[in-house]
Amino acid sequence: MSPKPIDSLSPLGTSNDNGSNKKDDTVPVPEITKPDFVNLTSHSDAFGVDPVPISWGHPDPVVRGPVICTVRHSSQRNAIGAHSGSYCIYTGLAVAAGKLNPDYVPNLKLTSPVVNIGPYKSWADPKKMAAMDPFGHLTVEYFGNWLDKGWDIRPTIAVTKAHIDLPECREALSTGRLKADGKILMPTGQSVVSKAAIEPVWYLPEISRRFGCTESNLRQSIFRMTNGMYPELITRPDIKIFLPPIGGLTIYIWGDPDTIPDEDIELTVRVHDECNGSDVFGSDICTCRPYLTHAIEECIKTAQKGGCGLVIYYRKEGRSLGEVTKYLVYNTRKRQEGGDSAETYFNCTEQVAGVQDTRFQALMPDPLHFLGVTKIHNFISMSDMKYNAIVNTGIKIVNRVEIPRELVPDDAQVEITAKVFHGYNAGNAYKGIDEKELKATKGRDYNYDVPDPKRQKTESTVIAE
Repeated sequence: MSPKPIDSLSPLGTSNDNGSNKKDDTVPVPEITKPDFVNLTSHSDAFGVDPVPISWGHPDPVVRGPVICTVRHSSQRNAIGAHSGSYCIYTGLAVAAGKLNPDYVPNLKLTSPVVNIGPYKSWADPKKMAAMDPFGHLTVEYFGNWLDKGWDIRPTIAVTKAHIDLPECREALSTGRLKADGKILMPTGQSVVSKAAIEPVWYLPEISRRFGCTESNLRQSIFRMTNGMYPELITRPDIKIFLPPIGGLTIYIWGDPDTIPDEDIELTVRVHDECNGSDVFGSDICTCRPYLTHAIEECIKTAQKGGCGLVIYYRKEGRSLGEVTKYLVYNTRKRQEGGDSAETYFNCTEQVAGVQDTRFQALMPDPLHFLGVTKIHNFISMSDMKYNAIVNTGIKIVNRVEIPRELVPDDAQVEITAKVFHGYNAGNAYKGIDEKELKATKGRDYNYDVPDPKRQKTESTVIAE
């Protein structure tokens, strides 16, 4: 589908032409880097270094320029890092194994978005758009003439459609909580969605502002804590764009995406951080999957009433501390004196990781602004950090919806009690959680360290032999 005219950004828009209508003489000539050339780093103002100019925040993508971060144009790159986030390592493996030609350029002819998203005025405001490229799904539409001239420019957003099949939705149909309409929800229990996969693209000056540090300090901290993985963070202060080696996010949309900016049309939203153990495998130590599936039900209901439902799914496993750290915390919680307790829930994370949470919600609202959100009628979240981060960017939230008590697994009572006591929105369901309940709430005891007689007997036999 073709993107909406750029003049929909008026009065900010300056051009009615997309990139494919520009004359070729507006596009610089690409310099192709030989695949066997290895450059340890580059430096500003060095001979041969000529990054393509980019004006982050300009409403016209043609004037702003494309994000170029492929190995094919090393001297003309205007971004640090690599495409595909952490998966870029697998690209290297594919080249090393002889399975991928490093000169390969993707054929993007049939990859354009299947639904329109934007453009919106928020796309031209770095305070609302600095963690992703808002034009990342429109590479062919706006930079087709660059591609024709031999440039390797990769999309950082892909928009498609899908059917979502969840056992919870089938169960909701059988009990009458949901009703099939043949459009949003099929009689089989499948729901129809539009969805967008998004890779992070950071505009470093604004990222540093949001974290209350200097850009230099941000660059040095990332360089140091990645063991020098990206020396250009230090040697190329002229390059302001960074594609970090982290997981991205996926937006799931139930209903018509065009209704999202209309404040008079109901919008239901959940921002969810990945929890593989619960979301995929049903681990009951947390509320992640039941809260997620409850949000999906609410999104379906809203879409069936003519509104729209959104789930923004971030790859922030274990509060962005990682799954290994999360499991180490689980062991600490279960083995500590007195057992798993709501009173020490956050302390156990800090004991293992040195910090309670590294999700830092300052970057989280950008996908909402990408979609043109200005008002959320139903926010399916109890997180005070997410709520504050969203409203601080100018988005209004009307209702905050807590997870129903009956959906909280027994072993997750520790989590929900600790979170509500320490400031999560209690709603009507969790009012009255006090220090007495905090101290009294305990989790499942696995008896990790109780000796296993069978194992002891086996070990004794092995030693004797």
